[in-house]
Amino acid sequence: MVDKAKMIGTACILLVRDFKQSLNYWEKCLGFTGQVWGDPPDFAIMERDNIRIMLSHAPDHANKPNWEVGNGIWNAYFWVDDAKSIYEEFIANGAKIDYTLHEKPYGVLEFGIQDLDGHDIAFGQLLD
Repeated sequence: MVDKAKMIGTACILLVRDFKQSLNYWEKCLGFTGQVWGDPPDFAIMERDNIRIMLSHAPDHANKPNWEVGNGIWNAYFWVDDAKSIYEEFIANGAKIDYTLHEKPYGVLEFGIQDLDGHDIAFGQLLD
C-alpha cells in the first residue's frame, strides 16, 4: 500500500498597507524572522518556531480585518505551549494587545493582539 502524501504546514497571508512597518512589527514586537522578496520589497514569509505567516504589500487594499466582517473572528490563530510567557514577551516588546490573557470556555488559555492593519491574531494554549 502506498503512503498517502502529508501536509506539513500552513501559513496565513495578511495584506499590509505599509510593508516596512509591518515587517518591523512582526520582527521587533512578535519575535518573528523573515525572508523578503521584491524590488522594492513587497512580500515576506515570517517564521517563528516553525510557524509561518506571510505578509503581502497591498497599499490600497479594501479588505477589512475578519473581526469587522464576522463577530470576533481572527485573521490568524497560533497554538502555543506557554501562553503566559509569550503574552508577557509581547507586552515587553510593545505589541498591541487586543484582549488580555484569560481562560476561554473551550479549554484554552488565550490572548489576542492586533497588527498595524487591525488584523486580530490570537494565541492559545490548550489546558489540561
